[in-house]
Amino acid sequence: MKRFLSFCLALILVLSLAGCSGGGNTAGTSQGTQDTQADKGLEVMGDNVTYDPNHLVNNGDPITIDWWVWATEDMFRSIAEAYQEIHPNVTINVINNPWDGFFTKLPLALQRDEEGPTLFNIHNSYEHLLLNYIEPYDISTDDLIADYPSASTHLMDGNIYYMDYGLSTGMFYYNKDLWAEAGLTDNDIPKTWDEFIEVAQKLTKFDENGNMIQAGYNYNNYFNSTVIGLNYQFGDNLFSADGKESLVDGDGMKDAASFLIDLYEKYHVGDKDFGTNYDQSFYQGQSAMVFAWGFFVGNLATNAPDINYGTFEIPTQDGKTPYAYYRYNGESTPGINKNATDAQKEVAQDFIRFFLASDDVQIKLSQDGGLIPAKSSLMEAPELKDTPIVKTVGPHIDRYIWPGAMPSTVENNLKIAGEDILYNGKDADDALKTAADTIDIDLANADFTSSESLYAYYEE
Repeated sequence: MKRFLSFCLALILVLSLAGCSGGGNTAGTSQGTQDTQADKGLEVMGDNVTYDPNHLVNNGDPITIDWWVWATEDMFRSIAEAYQEIHPNVTINVINNPWDGFFTKLPLALQRDEEGPTLFNIHNSYEHLLLNYIEPYDISTDDLIADYPSASTHLMDGNIYYMDYGLSTGMFYYNKDLWAEAGLTDNDIPKTWDEFIEVAQKLTKFDENGNMIQAGYNYNNYFNSTVIGLNYQFGDNLFSADGKESLVDGDGMKDAASFLIDLYEKYHVGDKDFGTNYDQSFYQGQSAMVFAWGFFVGNLATNAPDINYGTFEIPTQDGKTPYAYYRYNGESTPGINKNATDAQKEVAQDFIRFFLASDDVQIKLSQDGGLIPAKSSLMEAPELKDTPIVKTVGPHIDRYIWPGAMPSTVENNLKIAGEDILYNGKDADDALKTAADTIDIDLANADFTSSESLYAYYEE
């Protein structure tokens, strides 16, 4: 298909400035212009989900909608601008609201009818908070699933309210310059955890007084996001067979947590007091290796563009194919506010169809977001074959588990457990038991059922 969109253009300066302003919309007004050209001479996009740009939106009348995001607003703004290039009567204000507090503010804002955001980014761990405010997509579910197979896991009452545009998981990032200084080569990329410990020790430096000046590996402020998924390698799923209760205090999670703690306390490849954040330490060249999800690719491009880094897949116990390497999760498509006006929802539905049908949009999202594309036709896209996550994880993605749209209680309480273990002197078993008790109460109230049983190798 001929591609006609370019995300490198400086699109519509006035609209871009409007998107940066963060101001709310006012019903019936817009910075857009009247659009009278229905036939724009553009090709239809898409395979099953298609988008024909040769039509008027909102009868060509100017209209403004807000789109709430919590990060990478430049990426989302460029997509909005590409849509606005086709439909110049539409203004999409991309408004960044920080992650902390996003899901406290959003449900309140969605009750403000046309004054609230028409589009809003979703994290599936907060699905239970948002479903009552979301308008289902006005697109055939069969077409959605044909293009995006993982959309089938988001089917509810015959509708899809949001779905995955990309798949993300964790991998190791390493500073190639520090790697070379330690005399390491590509042949030293660890395949087992024992090899990882050996490499991490070579990358760790201390001063003459025994103070750490370079961590071989740093997981500070990322213990919870790291340990959730290691349990699969250490013998347990994350949830019970009926998918209703957590196994956060099971042997697999206990062993995974103990392994992370041993990396600091037994093998001394890092330290809980060596900086408060793993990412800042890596940006500053003080930590040689960190574990992070695909989003870290974009963070590095923004915050540390000069770092010469590489990636490698999470090691395993014996270097062989495990039951599962780790877990994965989907990056969610925007939701549409069901309380918006009919005109706003018309624009939002049209935008979502464009968002899903355009290969250019999906390639950009995967490139900038460090994702494996959820659109199956793009799995072999030449633009993506050399991205870090596709090269590193792509060959084994079938051996990564999706636990389901876990409510945020899982991450939140394991964060508390990690802090209690590392900083408050709490016994690890007790901390995990406390976390499990709280999580199970919250899971029951959220009516959650794990999707682990859908994993192809679940019976192994």
